Amino acid sequence: MCGLLGILAANSDAAELVPVVERALPCMRHRGPDDAGTWHDEDAVFGFNRLSIIDIAHSHQPLQWGPENQPNRYSMTFNGEIYNFVELREQLEKKGYAFNTSGDGEPIVVGFHHWGADVVKHLRGMFGIAIWDSVERKLFLARDPFGIKPLYYATTERGTIFGSEKKSLLEAAPEMGIDAKKLNKRALEHYVDLQYVPEPESLHTDIVRLESGCTAIVTPGGEVKQTRYFKPNFPIQPVAKGAEQDVFDRIARALEDSVEKHMRADVTVGSFLSGGIDSTAIATLAKRHNPNLLTFTTGFEREGFSEVDVAAESAAAIGVEHIVKVVSPEEFAGAIPKIMWYLDDPVADPALVPLYFVAAEARKHVKVVLSGEGADELFGGYTIYKEPLSLKPFDKVPSPLLRGLAKVGEALPEGMRGKSLLQRGTTPLEQRYYGNARSFNFEQLQEVLPWAKKEWDHSDVTAPIYAQSEGWDPVTRMQHLDLFTWLRGDILVKADKITMANSLELRVPFLDRVVFDVAQTLPVDMRVSHGTTKYALRRAMEQIVPEHVLNRRKLGFPVPIRHWLAGDELHGWAEDIIRESQTEEFINKDAVLKMLAEHHPTERDHSASGPSLPSWSGTASSSKTALLRTSSSATTPSSSSSLYDGPRDSAPSCPGRLSPSLGQPIEKARTSLS
Repeated sequence: MCGLLGILAANSDAAELVPVVERALPCMRHRGPDDAGTWHDEDAVFGFNRLSIIDIAHSHQPLQWGPENQPNRYSMTFNGEIYNFVELREQLEKKGYAFNTSGDGEPIVVGFHHWGADVVKHLRGMFGIAIWDSVERKLFLARDPFGIKPLYYATTERGTIFGSEKKSLLEAAPEMGIDAKKLNKRALEHYVDLQYVPEPESLHTDIVRLESGCTAIVTPGGEVKQTRYFKPNFPIQPVAKGAEQDVFDRIARALEDSVEKHMRADVTVGSFLSGGIDSTAIATLAKRHNPNLLTFTTGFEREGFSEVDVAAESAAAIGVEHIVKVVSPEEFAGAIPKIMWYLDDPVADPALVPLYFVAAEARKHVKVVLSGEGADELFGGYTIYKEPLSLKPFDKVPSPLLRGLAKVGEALPEGMRGKSLLQRGTTPLEQRYYGNARSFNFEQLQEVLPWAKKEWDHSDVTAPIYAQSEGWDPVTRMQHLDLFTWLRGDILVKADKITMANSLELRVPFLDRVVFDVAQTLPVDMRVSHGTTKYALRRAMEQIVPEHVLNRRKLGFPVPIRHWLAGDELHGWAEDIIRESQTEEFINKDAVLKMLAEHHPTERDHSASGPSLPSWSGTASSSKTALLRTSSSATTPSSSSSLYDGPRDSAPSCPGRLSPSLGQPIEKARTSLS
């Protein structure tokens, strides 16, 4: 695990750029406080910060390897973990290759020499990879299929700079010719609409991301040429009557194998535990490999917004030691400036905050944690996936009558029974569903962003993804969309950024190639049926998790922010943040303040106004606040803030910590999914 940073020089002057990389590396020291270093030749310079997890004493990066006659042909740095590295090493040794380390990085570069770009198809893990081939003079970049690990890049006349965090690229902006003040307004509109910045964009026009499930080749002075290798097609396999148990057993075996591989480490591995089926399954399986497993959860003092008791019950049932962190409103507000810096681009998910605190608590005890992210997207876990079943009668309505029903739905008063059903039933899936959390129709969005363009609405992001799933059933299309939007834009961004902020490695066994191979074959009635979601997964877990967990309602870090913003806890704080921000160029602050003022139970609750399409919540299953939070450089944490435990100096002074012109221009907060 590490944070990587590198430059492929356009003019064979990489040596001149070594000081730039050395200056920018400390901006992401939290990703790897155990070791740091650089390497360069005339074309490329690589830097890294290492969090030592496997082969602690060796496996330093940048790593060099080559065949017998070219011993230093390849130089590599990568961020992540390869869980099948033992099997890969054995496979490659049988083909005659020699290894110099026992870590998980060397099999990548040896595999690249053997398979070329197809090496990614042999990897089980999470990764952002950079390999420089000094013979072919080509740079190879890659990200894992789901986008667990990030990789930003920018190409200028000086060359291509790439790294695990945008802040390091911004630190190198002057020498690389990156315009650090140029806001990507399209990305900002997408953020306000979707609550995250969708790939491949960032809020800086000059900096983008290598997309999840893609590789790329770059030559000195050339452009980044991407190729997608992960193309989920959901080859559904009908299940014969009486063969259901075979399917459940396949799921259980795949997850058992994944957890076994994800437990590989030379340091202690713990597990997050919410008390729900996903995290409980992971923790139960992890305990088989570590009888002294520690589990961690967080909650709030407000009744109804804490998983603490539920998680404790699950921990007792599976027999693990359980550690709890309770977060106060004051702690919540105080952590936000730090969190926003760590994020690079904002994510409007208040679950970031409890995750930050539980990660900090976990880091006092362990270096690696397992978590249950990805189960909902793979196995059909969100309540909204039930919607196509409830709307099925509309499929039989002739088009002229459907248009008439749509007009009736529009004419009905807000809140009237039946309005939501008519609106949803008469709206095509492509327009109706664009993620698990959305806040605005276009008219509302324009109130906040007066310059907003209709062509930049949600369909700008979702239409190309929906085009890939034409002809599929609607539930599968929704899951497929979420893989490329919600999962990689919100869930995995906050999982990576916030745990790494605490120098803690988070592993997600559900997002494994072997698990996905099983999940994508499940018919709809194995996902959403029998009145529940994740049906097949629940049945598979009957042999693993305690009975009381199997059908428990999904919580997912519930945050009482809508109550705090309506009350004394955070209302004044939010108002001050908005007024003092320096965002008038982009945001109608008066509209934001009006929403905040209206956010009161006796006026208009902007956290959840019901399931109607034009409403604040947008979907029947999502519940979130509509606070638009602005920030300026005044909210930036001091350079000496203590942000993670473990051996390290004080947090580095990094001029690229926050671009004053952009700040973190806007943040919406939301409560957890239903």
